[in-house]
Parts: sequence; structure tokens; C-alpha cells
Amino acid sequence: MKQTMLMEKYPIYTLEIGKDEIAHKTMDAILDYFLAKIDAHPIAQRIALFDHYAHTKALGDKGEINPEILDARDVVFCFGQKLPNPQMLAIRPRSIGVAEMADKFVISFLETPMPHANEAMEAWVKGLVAV
Repeated sequence: MKQTMLMEKYPIYTLEIGKDEIAHKTMDAILDYFLAKIDAHPIAQRIALFDHYAHTKALGDKGEINPEILDARDVVFCFGQKLPNPQMLAIRPRSIGVAEMADKFVISFLETPMPHANEAMEAWVKGLVAV
């Protein structure tokens, strides 16, 4: 798992997993895996699945998709257990992005200010790698 700064301001975690290295072989299987992890977590709350690829493609000339991306979806959920001020809403909810490429899946998420949330998401993503 790699930690980087996207666009010089977004701290993200990314893991690229070859299709021959992943336990779940399809986009739907990967999404189901994450939904099960969210549902089993004592705090996390599932919100939605978002088909980013379909959305962007439907924009026609106004949308742009890297031709190497075959599918792209987000699992949207929340780890929030405190709401100390209204500004907290700006950094919630969370999502894990799954992009399918010809030979691999690229899984990514934005770092949170909550260590337990980062640890959970990192463990979930690493759990996709076939042992």
C-alpha cells in the first residue's frame, strides 16, 4: 500500500493489485467484499455505491475517462462517531474507490483524521490480496 499526495493536497492510500493476485476477481465481488466489511464494523455505516464510470460516460462530451480505465466505482460509508461542530460534515462521508484496468484493480481512499478508520480501511484493502 502506497501513501501519496494527490494533486499536491490530498493524502491518499493506493494499492494496485494484479488480477492474478486478487482474491475477488470481479468488480461486483470486490464491492460486495467492502460492503460486508462495512456492515460487520461496529461503527461504520454503509451509505451507497456510486458508479463513477457510468456517471462520467453519461456526460458525453463533457465527461472524460482515461481509456485505460474499464470500470470505476466508489463504496460510500461513514465512520463518524462524533459531531463536535458543523464543519465536520465537510470531511464526511468516506469512500473507497475501485478502478478496473486491463490487468489490475487500483483501490484508493483518502486519509482520515481518525487513525482507527485509516487502520480499518487499510486492513480491508490489504485483505483483497490473495494469500
